[in-house]
Amino acid sequence: MQQFERFDMSAPPVRTKWYLRPLTYLLSMPDVLKHKNILTKTGTEGLKPPYVLLCNHNAFMDFKVATKAIFPQRANYVVAIDGFIGREKLLRDVGCICKRKFTNDVVLVKQLRQTVANGDVAIIYPEARYSLCGTTAVLPRSLGKLCKILDVPVVTLICHGHHINSPFWNLHDRGVRPTEAEFSLLFDRETLKNTPADELNRRIVERFRYDDYLWQKEKGIRVTYRGRAEGLEKVLYQCPHCLKEYKMRSEGSVLRCTSCGREWNYTELGELEAADGNTEFSHIPDWYEWERENVRREVAGGIYSSGELPVKVDTLPNAKKFIRLGEGTMVHDMNGFTVRGRDADGDAFEMIKNVPSLYSCHIEYEYLGKYGDCVDLNTLDDTWYIYPDPEKCDFSVTKMALATEELYFAYRRSKGKECPPGLA
Repeated sequence: MQQFERFDMSAPPVRTKWYLRPLTYLLSMPDVLKHKNILTKTGTEGLKPPYVLLCNHNAFMDFKVATKAIFPQRANYVVAIDGFIGREKLLRDVGCICKRKFTNDVVLVKQLRQTVANGDVAIIYPEARYSLCGTTAVLPRSLGKLCKILDVPVVTLICHGHHINSPFWNLHDRGVRPTEAEFSLLFDRETLKNTPADELNRRIVERFRYDDYLWQKEKGIRVTYRGRAEGLEKVLYQCPHCLKEYKMRSEGSVLRCTSCGREWNYTELGELEAADGNTEFSHIPDWYEWERENVRREVAGGIYSSGELPVKVDTLPNAKKFIRLGEGTMVHDMNGFTVRGRDADGDAFEMIKNVPSLYSCHIEYEYLGKYGDCVDLNTLDDTWYIYPDPEKCDFSVTKMALATEELYFAYRRSKGKECPPGLA
């Protein structure tokens, strides 16, 4: 198999170049102003680095609001490796630290410790992916322990409206305004010292409770974009009427099941209304959680399986570009992920991620607008983007993401371990 140059994950964090700090602010402000962002600060008056900033994650706008919130302070940001493609030096110079998603990376802890030792802000997006439906993604149970290790104040930045403006399943900017954000002190050093990690985790989970669709309804914000439902079937992949999977389609403001013909209108206020008036789920996160419950039952019954899916696999060993590794198959079942195939030279490749090794996974919808839906699996030195062939099989990467979490929770329960809500 071809050997590739690997990204240097152990490089120490770069303190943001002085001339780039005002530049990042200036580049962020047009979108922040366009969406009339309202930033509220609580308990952070006079707060100076070093501190940890934990942010929720719904859209690229999150980074721009974070820049506004901390300016002119210097920071290091934890960023996934695909964000570095073609611009590694720039991202390192503005303070980004590379991470491969959902891996246990002790090097990252050392880098974050260096960040706070430098007297800077350590910015972390603990959900590790954009929210699929504007609600909190599962958080890692290592957070509380990490906060105690870093031993500096912990602040949170919770943004509202970014998913409504540019949902992960359709990134079109819908002009939502005003958006809101809360920049709040969560723990001071004394609290960190005197509070067990489990209790810190509980408070972090509580602070991270958000629902962008509920926020939209409460604020009465209308989205008039005519294609506002397009892509929603990526998240809502199962019909609640006939229960068929993978038959949902969308056009304009209408979501439709091609199996039973049932239709829902996606209103300007972000709610769903069935055409016949008998609406199963008006609130999109409720539909999503219903799908999760169905996956949970499959896992509990020991029958969950994606089947064997024909796939194409791209590898990202460094930040230069994706490289086509080859074609093969992917199975996601009660044992976790198994990906096997052959490269252009005929050599075999394989990645196995068993259930205990993966509490969640990263997925993409129509990656970069042309590559299709995929699952992103990582080791400490490689990242694979795995694309099932929609012409040859039925599948939902959303279901795989839900199943990854439910398989992990079931595994922990089987070992007699706790599964607190919202925590992996």
